[in-house]
Amino acid sequence: MFKPLILIPLYNHSAALPLVVGGVRKYFKDILVVDDGSTDNAKEVIKEINVPFISHKTNAGKGAAIKDGASYAKANGFTHIITIDADNQHYPEDLLKIAGKAKTEPYSIIIGRRDFNSDNVPVSSKFGRKFSAFWARVQTGKKVEDIQSGLRAYPVIIFDCLELKENRYSFEMEAVIKAIWAGFNLEEIDISVHYPVKEERISHFNALWDNIRISLLNTRLTIRALLPVPHKKYIIDENDKLKSLNPFKALKEELKRKENPKLLAVSAAWSVFWGSIALPGVRTMCLLAGLGYFNLNRPIGLTMDKLALPPFIPAICVEAGYFMRHGKWLSDFNFKTLGYQAPQRIWEWFLGSLVVAPVFSILVGFFIFFIAKFVRKGFLANAK
Repeated sequence: MFKPLILIPLYNHSAALPLVVGGVRKYFKDILVVDDGSTDNAKEVIKEINVPFISHKTNAGKGAAIKDGASYAKANGFTHIITIDADNQHYPEDLLKIAGKAKTEPYSIIIGRRDFNSDNVPVSSKFGRKFSAFWARVQTGKKVEDIQSGLRAYPVIIFDCLELKENRYSFEMEAVIKAIWAGFNLEEIDISVHYPVKEERISHFNALWDNIRISLLNTRLTIRALLPVPHKKYIIDENDKLKSLNPFKALKEELKRKENPKLLAVSAAWSVFWGSIALPGVRTMCLLAGLGYFNLNRPIGLTMDKLALPPFIPAICVEAGYFMRHGKWLSDFNFKTLGYQAPQRIWEWFLGSLVVAPVFSILVGFFIFFIAKFVRKGFLANAK
C-alpha cells in the first residue's frame, strides 16, 4: 500500500503558494498546507485556493510543521508524507521521481538532491550543503550529499520509531541522522532547483540562530555517534513488516557480517595510528572524526589507541627519530639529553612517529583481523 500526502510547510510565502499548489495538483490530489504562524495574508490565500490546511498560532518552526503534518497523515491513513517548500524553488514534476522511489522502497527516506550547477545558487547554500554532508558522514559513516533539501519523502511510520526533538530547520538533519542510526535506508535522487536573483529571494533562515541550533545539534549527534552504545534498530521481517530489533540481536547480526573482521582490524589500525602520531589534540580530533566518517567500530576505536600511551610507543618514536637524524640510537639518557635538549627530543618524537605509527597500526590491524576471524568462526559454529 502506498498513499502519499504532499505536505507544504508555509511561513510568509503566500505570494508563491498558489503557484506551488497549482503545480502539485497536476500530479497529486492529496495536499496539506501547514501554516506555521504566517504574518502575511496566508489565511486568505489558503481559502482562495481551497486546500486543506493546519494553522499554528505562532511560528513554531519547519520541523514542528512537518511533525504536525505527519500526525495528520497518520490519522488519515496516509503511508508517506512528501514535503515540498512553499517558496516555489522546487519543480512539482520532481515529486513524481520522489514518489516513484518511495513506492518501491516504502521504508526509506527519499531526498531530492538539488542541482547546484544552476544559476543564482547562493554561496552560503553551497557551503552549508558541504558542511552538513561532512558532519553527516562523521555521524553515520554514510554519504549524504544534500541533507538540507526540502523536497523529500518520509514513511509516516518513522515518526513513531524516532525520538525527534528539533522543531526548526535543524529537524531535517536530525531526522535523517537518527533514521540511519535506526537502520532505515536513505536514497537521494537528482532534482532541479530554481533560485531567483538575490533581490527577489525570500529566506526565513536566520543566519545566527539557525546556525547556532545546527551547530549544537551536530555537537550532540557527534557525541552520541561516538558513544560505544548501540542504537535501537528496526528491520523488515519476513512478512514485509517493520519491527524493532533488540540491541543484542543487532550485535549478533553485526558479528555475522562477512566484513566484520576486516572492519575491526581497520578500526583498530586507525585508532593505533592516531594514538601513536605525535600531534596531541589534533590526533584525538582526527581519530574521532575518522571513526564516524568511515563508519568504523567505535568501541574498538576508542579502546585500542590506549596501546600507544606513554612511555613505550613515544620512546620508540624518539629513538626512531634520533636514528633518522644521526644514524645511531640514543643511548645516553641524562639531564642534558632529556632536559636541555628536550626540543630536539620532541622533534624526533614527531619524526619517529611518522614511521612508527603506520608500522605499529599495520601490525595491530593484522593481529586483530586474525583474532576476529578466529572468534567469529567459533561464534558461527556455536550459532549453528
